[in-house]
Amino acid sequence: MNKNKIVLASCVVLSVIASLSACRDKESRGLEYARNMYDNVAYKPNRANKNFADGLTNQTPPPNTDPIGFVKYEYANTKEGYEAAGLNLKNPLAKSPQNLLSGKHYFTVFCSPCHGDQGDGKGHLVQIEKFTGVPAYHGDAASSRGGLMKDLSEGKIYHTIMYGLNNMGSHASQLTPDQRWKVVMYVQQLQKIQ
Repeated sequence: MNKNKIVLASCVVLSVIASLSACRDKESRGLEYARNMYDNVAYKPNRANKNFADGLTNQTPPPNTDPIGFVKYEYANTKEGYEAAGLNLKNPLAKSPQNLLSGKHYFTVFCSPCHGDQGDGKGHLVQIEKFTGVPAYHGDAASSRGGLMKDLSEGKIYHTIMYGLNNMGSHASQLTPDQRWKVVMYVQQLQKIQ
């Protein structure tokens, strides 16, 4: 019996020592095999960096620069910007079966849950009453900005996808400019439904 108590006490003491030593250095990973696989050569973004005057790794980009692949959108999220986009923006993509099919795919994924597969404003989320007042793209449905939905120009549709309107949020981060234009192309097909 004495021998069991000694073994148990030894295990408890070793466990306490091990747990206390593990709490000492939060950055330590203990002993590691092939250490160079764990240590980055690159600086971590939120850590100090002696290579810059302000001592930070995260740096503000130089003025008047844009990220690679960035496409500047010149129209503000205002009524005037919306109207200007409606007059000046034209779809740069050719109207082709591939672009329409692609536009239908993106519409189905991003738009039809609210607007419906046929653009009738009766998507799944409207049917289960998560949203109300979603306009149809055809018929006599009115736009909240004035006019009929079936008469919206491609620039106005693109602007709305870019910034969103009312309950509809912006889809600028979900769809690239080309994908947005493909959706516009498909929505214009839906506008023709009688």
